[in-house]
Amino acid sequence: QLREKYGDVFTVYLGPRPVVMLCGADTIREALVDQAEAFSGRGRIASVDAVFQGYGVIFANGERWKVLRRFSLATMRDFGMGKRSVEERIQEEAQCLVEELRKSQGGLVDPLFLLQSITANIICSIVFGKRFDYKDRQFLRLLDLFYQSFALASSFSSQVFELYSSLLKHFPGTHRKIYKNLQEINAFIGHSVEKHRETLDPSAPRDFIDTYLLRME
Repeated sequence: QLREKYGDVFTVYLGPRPVVMLCGADTIREALVDQAEAFSGRGRIASVDAVFQGYGVIFANGERWKVLRRFSLATMRDFGMGKRSVEERIQEEAQCLVEELRKSQGGLVDPLFLLQSITANIICSIVFGKRFDYKDRQFLRLLDLFYQSFALASSFSSQVFELYSSLLKHFPGTHRKIYKNLQEINAFIGHSVEKHRETLDPSAPRDFIDTYLLRME
């Protein structure tokens, strides 16, 4: 009905937040394909801004994100040159998955947990330079924190918080649990970065963190 009244491009307000609506395949294609660079930005997520403050590959936006994206893509390509490639890390994790399935000896297994674990481990191998055993307590804790936070961020109360965060941040709610979870994840990452900094060899970067530290220098 709004499209019939206002056309293929119009603005609605979700609380105080303006949202531009694009309707129709041609309009969406023009925006996201023909003018992809202009529309490459991402919306802010109020429940995580307090922790990451717009920094990092996942939560950065604007020019900062574009620089990080170019750096990340270049780093991924470089991992195939004289270092353990991304493909090798995936193959290693696939072999670990096969071994885990073999241990079950035909018994019941939770495929969702295993698929989540191998995905997380591939990311850990690229970023931290190490994989975790599927029963590692720290690994399980990190997975739990991530999936808790995703579930909370998808809840109705979190969606309301996104619209009125400037007011609701002063009251109890799911946003405080998300903040606590992300702080714990951030602390783990910070500790890992410091360990990398202490053992950094400029001539042989081991993973994404090493490459990032060298770029910062």
